[in-house]
Amino acid sequence: MSDPNAGLPPRYLRTPEAARFLSLSGRTLEKHRTYGTGPTYRKLGGRVVYAIADLEAWAKRGIRESTSDSGAGTVLPAKRHPAALRPYAGQTRR
Repeated sequence: MSDPNAGLPPRYLRTPEAARFLSLSGRTLEKHRTYGTGPTYRKLGGRVVYAIADLEAWAKRGIRESTSDSGAGTVLPAKRHPAALRPYAGQTRR
């Protein structure tokens, strides 16, 4: 029996594949996850996976046209930031 998904790109990537997709190290992506500055992820069982669309959306936040362009969003470095700077997972604050 053939696999119906054969030849199709994966919908979800594990941390090492997601890091390669973004041209980051796996450790950097783990730090982004820890500090809440990275792309949206899902936990399926005990596994962390990233949807390709979420990786692309996160990377798109860093688009700039020049060094003076402030851009529409910010991709923060993988380190601790004040809570006011961190994205809040797409939910409104209370």
